[in-house]
Amino acid sequence: MLTLPDFREKQMLFVHAEWGTRSSLRFLNDNIVFSKDGKVVNRASCHKVFAVFIMGDMMITSRLLQKAGTHAISLFFLRNNFEVFAPFAAKAEGNYLLRMKQYGLSEDEEFSIAKHIVANKIENQNRLLLSRKKGADKEEMEQMRERIKNALNGQELLGIEGEYSRKFFSGYFSEINWWKRMPRVKPDVSNFLLDMGYTYLFNFVDALLRLHGFDTYKGVYHKLFFQRKSLACDIVEPFRCIIDRQLLKAYNLKQVHEGDFDIVHKKVTLPFDKQKKYTSLFLQVIMDQKEEIFSYVHEYYRHMMDTKNDMPKFNIKTK
Repeated sequence: MLTLPDFREKQMLFVHAEWGTRSSLRFLNDNIVFSKDGKVVNRASCHKVFAVFIMGDMMITSRLLQKAGTHAISLFFLRNNFEVFAPFAAKAEGNYLLRMKQYGLSEDEEFSIAKHIVANKIENQNRLLLSRKKGADKEEMEQMRERIKNALNGQELLGIEGEYSRKFFSGYFSEINWWKRMPRVKPDVSNFLLDMGYTYLFNFVDALLRLHGFDTYKGVYHKLFFQRKSLACDIVEPFRCIIDRQLLKAYNLKQVHEGDFDIVHKKVTLPFDKQKKYTSLFLQVIMDQKEEIFSYVHEYYRHMMDTKNDMPKFNIKTK
């Protein structure tokens, strides 16, 4: 199993195949080598790579795939709208004890974990709101915790989360002409960028869960649904605030320019030459928090193996 000291050295790569060029990724001398039209453009040691996001038409050698599995490197192939269409995820196989624990959780045990995850998410959203002088005070947050604690079922818990998320988005992003959150629809630039950031974060978390041996399709808050990685959906919730904070920071630093984006069939799109700029904003902030995310997933693994170990908690830094 990957350890934190090893993980500290890891990085994520974004590889972009330009239109009209013959781009390839191959394995050579313990390096992942990126070439265009037969010329080496860049290389990275396979010992320092955790995940590679690939956009555009790219030739991949079978040896690279083999070595990616050996070195626990996940590859994610992206469409132009930044949706992953073909993941090649490294994973730890054979941890049947962990999966027995996953499948053996009672409904009450799953619901208890779900409440913890939702409470953690809302607390982080409130920290961000407080940083903008718009959050709830201690008494209001205590009332929120009581509502979560007293929730009777998953639908009620979902309603509490949705209610607070609407309040969070409208308050936190009020200065950037926020309308409303519309996942995957991409009606405006801010929703497009949130989708982009959440995609990178989701696949980063999913790759970590797989390396611990989890079945990421078996969640506790998000229930079983065809082809949905419900556990990754669960664990990413407390960390969404990382992307939220980075988006507002980018707007405040004038790094987001409406002119960079196009509208195609009433959906926001991002031209090829602008993709690297916005990708780097989110990959960098995820790497800045990679140790905290790794520790959370590892502590969740320890809790799953023995419930005497506490559930992990992530606290967003607002400064």
